[in-house]
Amino acid sequence: MAVATETRTDAQIQADVLAELKWEPRVQPNEIGVIVKDGVVTLTGAVDSFTKKWAAEEAAHRVRGVKAVANDIEVRLPSSAERTDADIAAAAVRALEWDAFVPVEKLDVTVSKGWVTLRGEVEWNYQRSDAERVVRRLTGVKGVTNLITVKPRVTPTDIKKKIEEALKRTAEADAQKITVEVDGSKVILRGTVRSWAEREEAERQAWAAPGVTSVDNRIQIAF
Repeated sequence: MAVATETRTDAQIQADVLAELKWEPRVQPNEIGVIVKDGVVTLTGAVDSFTKKWAAEEAAHRVRGVKAVANDIEVRLPSSAERTDADIAAAAVRALEWDAFVPVEKLDVTVSKGWVTLRGEVEWNYQRSDAERVVRRLTGVKGVTNLITVKPRVTPTDIKKKIEEALKRTAEADAQKITVEVDGSKVILRGTVRSWAEREEAERQAWAAPGVTSVDNRIQIAF
């Protein structure tokens, strides 16, 4: 028996994104505009912190039917939140030092006009992600560029099999519709899933395999 797939219109997606923004406690929906074309959401407007900009993007990704999000929201800091680049850099280093998962001694932090750039090397992708998560919450930050690279110490062994087994274990992704290709320590994911959350979960599982240095997520969202 064939299962009918629901095609969502741009108007439906726009309405749901606006509703999700109202549901998201970290943002004020009247600050943000939503444009949808062919399932791609563009967020516009201005907010007073980078955390709000990020929260709005996460909210949009949660909506069924969204294929991608272009985040054009501008961060306009109130005078009370303005900090010098030196202050932001010092706060970033302190925050990274407090995070037990981030090897701060392997990272370089640069701040220019409130925009933080992270460089360096870590062994795991979760350390790379944690470093960005820690910094983007700091007062005064207008944006973050994460140039940290993943260079594992362990030698890749049977990455393909481990990722496929991990995908079968998780309830968040339909493993039968995802294919895993491996070239040395690099992974390419292909196939189709039903939501952005499933796509992100598949990528997270791929990154969790020991020895992986990069993941090219080519999974498409089908409805």
